[in-house]
Amino acid sequence: MPRPQHILVIRLSAMGDVAMTVPVIRAFVSQYPDVKITVLTRSFFKPFFREIPNISIFEADLKGKHKGLLGLWKLSKELKHIGFDAVADLHNVLRTKILKLFFFGSKVVQIDKGRAEKKALVTGQKFQQLRSTHQRYADVFEKLGFPVALSNPHFPERVALGSVLSKILGKDSKKWIGIAPFAAFSGKMYPIDLMEAVIDELSHTYKIMLFGAGQEEILLIKKLIKGNPNIINLAGELHFSEELDIISNLDLMVAMDSGNAHIAAILGVEVVTLWGVTHPYAGFYPFNQERSNAILADRNQFPQIPTSIYGNTYPSGYDKAMRSISPSQVVNKVNAVLNK
Repeated sequence: MPRPQHILVIRLSAMGDVAMTVPVIRAFVSQYPDVKITVLTRSFFKPFFREIPNISIFEADLKGKHKGLLGLWKLSKELKHIGFDAVADLHNVLRTKILKLFFFGSKVVQIDKGRAEKKALVTGQKFQQLRSTHQRYADVFEKLGFPVALSNPHFPERVALGSVLSKILGKDSKKWIGIAPFAAFSGKMYPIDLMEAVIDELSHTYKIMLFGAGQEEILLIKKLIKGNPNIINLAGELHFSEELDIISNLDLMVAMDSGNAHIAAILGVEVVTLWGVTHPYAGFYPFNQERSNAILADRNQFPQIPTSIYGNTYPSGYDKAMRSISPSQVVNKVNAVLNK
């Protein structure tokens, strides 16, 4: 049976998971330039793929015309017109399972999320490194007949910033550090008072750019700035594509186990990550980053870590896990990475 010539790649959410598809698809396109790729995702994530040649983005309107069972049927009808001959489901949730039912006759491979392995990890049965999500994505393409090597990645060039962004950021000789202080769940978020101490200390040496989304995060970030000219609030100020432009120019990103860590990593920016009740062993470590860049909560004090894959559940008292990471640990790690 001939190999597919046009693959429909499905990954609808969440931000970090969609970002993690980018280095895999980038490697695929480099290694198989004659195969067409169409990525089915939400319109907001389209800028992730802007520098990858020979791919198309099909925007899923899951809150509008593609909502519900009837909407998925309409989506399948629209997708059939693009002429794909194989499906790489990198999401593997109920919505994509239903959608694939309408693709009768096409070769379909879906990601193995390793749910049993992850359950064993968070229940303490086996504390060991699991397959990375990037490699799980690559496994899907291999099952379609396309082994993808991820060991020698390439990254896009830094984006030349226009006059508007340059004016916001200013010009000086300081190195640029992005800090994304938030995460989807509190179990993954460094306490804001400790992060404030980190930001204050780093702002003496570096220019700090703060990233966030949502009104609550924006209000918290405004409190962190304190009129310091070396701290710039970017939360809620820019279009997503502009944020990507700025992140591509950072010298370093400091983030939780969250989407911003993955965004910086796929742009070739070095990332220092802070981990609370989750753990890199689950397979969500940012792409191509040195493992020593991860700062982990103390498992001697909190031996049940990881308590969950996504940081949404944890035992009583484990909301303090992140406090086992001192601000000086974070500052010292940042200095070590930037001065190595």
